[in-house]
Amino acid sequence: MQKLSLGFKNPTIQTDIENLVTKVTNESTGINQIKPPMPELSDSGKSWIERTGAIRGRPLLYPYMGSGRGQGPFVELVDGSIKLDFINGIGIHLLGHNHPRVLRASIEGALQDVVNQGNIQPNTEYTVFLENLVEIAKKGSRLKYAWLATCGTMANESAVKIARQKRSAARYIISFQNAFAGRSTLMAEVTDNPAYRVGLPEYNEVLRIPWYDKNDPLSTEKSLQALLEHINRHGTNICVFGFEPMLGEGGYQPAPKEFFIPLLETCKEHSIPIWADEVQTFTRTGEAFAFQTLGIGDYIDIVTIAKTAQVGATLYTEEMNPLPGLIAGTFSGTSTALRAGIEILDIMTENNYFGPQGKIQKIHSYFVNGLNQLAKTTCQGLIQDATGLGLMIAFTPLDGKKETVDKLLKVLFNKGLIAFSCGKSPVRVRFLVPAIVENHHIDLALKIIEESLLEGVT
Repeated sequence: MQKLSLGFKNPTIQTDIENLVTKVTNESTGINQIKPPMPELSDSGKSWIERTGAIRGRPLLYPYMGSGRGQGPFVELVDGSIKLDFINGIGIHLLGHNHPRVLRASIEGALQDVVNQGNIQPNTEYTVFLENLVEIAKKGSRLKYAWLATCGTMANESAVKIARQKRSAARYIISFQNAFAGRSTLMAEVTDNPAYRVGLPEYNEVLRIPWYDKNDPLSTEKSLQALLEHINRHGTNICVFGFEPMLGEGGYQPAPKEFFIPLLETCKEHSIPIWADEVQTFTRTGEAFAFQTLGIGDYIDIVTIAKTAQVGATLYTEEMNPLPGLIAGTFSGTSTALRAGIEILDIMTENNYFGPQGKIQKIHSYFVNGLNQLAKTTCQGLIQDATGLGLMIAFTPLDGKKETVDKLLKVLFNKGLIAFSCGKSPVRVRFLVPAIVENHHIDLALKIIEESLLEGVT
């Protein structure tokens, strides 16, 4: 893939950057194990948490305020505590904290002449990021172009606008039950969670079909029947079928290729564009894209990404290339984010992370096998259904009720492991595992999970 030079002619600048990276990395070498808060920083840490809650109008979910220092899967908080970070900003920090190559790229980006790059006046990072992204996406798909956005929600907005323009004036979106797509007005509609749109008007533009149920042998047939009913009723007024290759907020329940194919074939038969929302799955499922992992790339017309990439992006085929003016915006991304995104893509594609024998699959197998071993032994009846794709792993704890899982998450956090929840009925504990973890980090996480469940959640 194409590389970038720093752009400065003075060679001492590159030397200075290397020296700075070394010093910052050395400064964080001691952040390598879980530690409790430091008594002398306790009051200061509480003050930061309280100030943040006061200015937001609601408290933080966890008493988390980072110090700005971290190392690998460990992160330091302002109270001096060190946590094992297995949620990573809900998937932003794929390579953990303070990765030397990402740090170097971020510094290089910070030295650019502008902080934010725009779609009218981009720098070279803009072009190289998009070229490298499309090059990766072309494997097994017809994707040809890409456009930047500032986040996943805005990338998804672009996807729907493109589909609606190509199917003008169709308005309905077909999506799965329990889907999540973002927090904008439209994406809150696509998201199947009424709690995220309390007080908002209902636009009634989203049609739902059931997600895959591995316990139901008729699951595929039922989803296909629901899809056909929507098509028969709304026909050419359907603009797109949008789906997450694995539900994120919806519960980290994977579906096989055989579930998707009949649905995608049916959409193609009725000229309905297909949009894969890979904002969370991008780089995490064993291949760069989940559509590659599942082998369904030939069907895909539009793909959206964000999180790992540090910016959002919408990719599309020749047929879906929008007319000028439909998708734009002042900001395309910061110079720092674009530089870091390029570097992250390089690291992931050059270092054996992808493929059946890649690092991601090995991490997945080790962690899931460890959870299943707990479920068979010391935590029998306390852990069910450990599953997921790649670095996206979840299990159902105890009774799977929200209040129970919320309490468990706080216990895990207090013991030094950061996780999060997903799903409804049951609610599950989920992890977005950093790609740089080693087996002993997973062993530590498993030990904390075991201790927390055996002690009980009160």
